[in-house]
Amino acid sequence: MGWLMNRDPKTFHVKSFGCQMNMYDGARMTELLEAQGMTAAVDGVEADLVVLNTCHIREKAAEKVYSDIGRLKREDGSRPMIAVAGCVAQAEGAEIPRRAPSVDIVVGPQAYHRLPDLLNEAKTGKRALDTDMPIESKFGALPARRKQAPSAFLTVQEGCDKFCTYCVVPYTRGAEVSRDWTAIVDEAKALIDGGAREITLLGQNVNAWEGEDDKGRHQGFDGLIRALDALPGLARIRYTTSHPNDMTEGLIQAHGDVEKLMPYLHLPVQSGNDRILKAMNRSHTTRSYLAILDRVRAVRPDIALSGDFIVGFPGETEAEFEDTLKLVSAVNYAQAYSFKYSPRPGTPAADMENQVAAEVMDERLQRLQALINVGQLAFNQATVGKHTQVLLERQGKKPGQLIGKSPWLQSIHLETVAKIGEIVDVEILSAGPNSLAGAELMEKAA
Repeated sequence: MGWLMNRDPKTFHVKSFGCQMNMYDGARMTELLEAQGMTAAVDGVEADLVVLNTCHIREKAAEKVYSDIGRLKREDGSRPMIAVAGCVAQAEGAEIPRRAPSVDIVVGPQAYHRLPDLLNEAKTGKRALDTDMPIESKFGALPARRKQAPSAFLTVQEGCDKFCTYCVVPYTRGAEVSRDWTAIVDEAKALIDGGAREITLLGQNVNAWEGEDDKGRHQGFDGLIRALDALPGLARIRYTTSHPNDMTEGLIQAHGDVEKLMPYLHLPVQSGNDRILKAMNRSHTTRSYLAILDRVRAVRPDIALSGDFIVGFPGETEAEFEDTLKLVSAVNYAQAYSFKYSPRPGTPAADMENQVAAEVMDERLQRLQALINVGQLAFNQATVGKHTQVLLERQGKKPGQLIGKSPWLQSIHLETVAKIGEIVDVEILSAGPNSLAGAELMEKAA
């Protein structure tokens, strides 16, 4: 297995890739290891234990993990203990230590609460592996939340039952499961007590959350949002990623009623062509998707819209791709994410005929991204001159400069004597495609 720097690691580094749920999982693994008395290292160069918290959504995700493993070998031939976690760990399982013998631990996204136990196994020289999807909740085994940044993630739902033909999530994250109401509210309170002013609710299909409240009444996702809205000290609520099939009237109305729910909606559509949507096993049509957006805009006219798109799905024609361009132009997204289709082993789309040539996908992606960029710049420029509030989150590059987020999830740079975690009143002065500049108004908002 090679020469390890330390068989009883005292320091660690968690490196997370991919979605916000992985960022949440990475933070929770950090808390787990700190609860064992370990210390987080600044980076993985000298850490005794490195946890690669992987994502399987991107193309060749597994191969990139093996490259990352190889880079952990040091010049003197030593290496840290290595744990591979996340969705690639779930998908690859025992194949990982077979291909990369330097890996000590493999743990899936539904089993990472067992990381301390697996670490103890690895200390004895054994390879520790757990890719089970247990019925019991991992969240109950995780330590209490600690001091947070001004903006924090909170997972409320995991897994997916939608089975889109291109997607590996149902196989790596398991079936759709909603966390308990009380556990979510208690974690939100702990995040607020730790300094969070904004909470982003997370889930593969976050708006599919449902459960019973503390009085035994059935609640949908909008009920959960309204409960968090009542928590003192919380200033902002966001959520991602949502599915059109789960945009209930109650949730739409919450966008008009709940002041703390920010005017930003990420609602993936994936394609602007109905035949392609059916082949993807998406439950919506372009017409039903646009109708949802119209209803949201009716209750919250200043909403910023975001979406996801896949170009080059098997069999996609030029005319069908142009339907996607038409949809993007019709919606006027504030921002959107676009990707080339890439086959995932075990998914139905991987075996479909008429796979689109790579060069065709490249060209289509460039056209789509160019159109998205035009819309994003136009949205940002339309906010110039507006007075809004910015939650200050981190230091900027210039002395006295801080960076924060507007209600529409825009990055705002401004010079201020205010502190990170404060919400300040700002006038937006200028806008580019990815960030904006603002000036603090005379009085702070919070």
